[in-house]
Amino acid sequence: MAAIEAHELCRTYKTHTGTFRRRTKEVEAVRGVSFTIEPGELFGLLGPNGAGKTTTIKMLITLLIPTAGSARVLGLDVVKDAREVRKRIGYVFGGERGVYERLSGYDNLRYFAELYGVPPKLQKPRIEELLELVGLKGREHERAEGYSRGMKQRLHVARGLLHDPEVLFLDEPTIGLDPVGARELRSTIASLTAAGKTILLTTHYMFEADALCDRIAVISKGSIVAEGTPADLKRGVGQGSVLEVEVYGVDEETIEQVRRLGGVLAVSVEEREQAQVLVVQTQAEVELTSAILGHLNGGQVGRISQREPTLEDAYVALVTEE
Repeated sequence: MAAIEAHELCRTYKTHTGTFRRRTKEVEAVRGVSFTIEPGELFGLLGPNGAGKTTTIKMLITLLIPTAGSARVLGLDVVKDAREVRKRIGYVFGGERGVYERLSGYDNLRYFAELYGVPPKLQKPRIEELLELVGLKGREHERAEGYSRGMKQRLHVARGLLHDPEVLFLDEPTIGLDPVGARELRSTIASLTAAGKTILLTTHYMFEADALCDRIAVISKGSIVAEGTPADLKRGVGQGSVLEVEVYGVDEETIEQVRRLGGVLAVSVEEREQAQVLVVQTQAEVELTSAILGHLNGGQVGRISQREPTLEDAYVALVTEE
């Protein structure tokens, strides 16, 4: 039995536009999303802001009812068996919300253990075990308001594991963390999969998905556009190459001209230190450096380099396809 099954999940919202003439507009946040996650697997759901990642997770954890389609977690229907599903899953979101600042880390966990129905006799050993797991042992009696952002996020992870759920949903858990805090949290996530937990992870950090995930689904505009292992996705652009050109003041019209060149797979602009970098993915058999520089004629061009594609390149190519 699969740990998570989503079949043609859809979610439509109604919103209103206009100040004087109010009109109702339907927005399709999720459009026919389907995937399966096996027990013990760490599955990544990647996509840009507004692509439908969090909406999909909220349907799977019973916070939203699907407009159409169905989903099962541990064999239980997320609509018909919502109460049972909630008992067997954990949910961790990014940011600092959800922590009671005036309470110590230990008292936060004790409070949520009561809410989650953890038997009183099991609460203390369970809390001690989780504090050790997330690296908060020795700091548990300090008020949470004195914790760093990374420590608060690890406290969120401990909270989500209090009732020992079989399936854990992590919605951008490392967002806003400094590199040290993010690395520590990724180590914690890796230890959970080693312990046999099934995890669905959403993240914007491609290197994180590449390092942690067994399989990945890329969602764009509410639909799954690709699914496979990180290596599978990289192979999609693996036969090509990536040209990076430092530019100063490139405009949308120029970017569109480069995008229309034959052999170009994807184009994006990244802000790096004091310059913009035009990142152009091309097919392996074409040489487009001269043509690209020709379209940049008149602009200030800096360093030019070529490299092999990464998972991030594969992701950009997928989410920018028309």
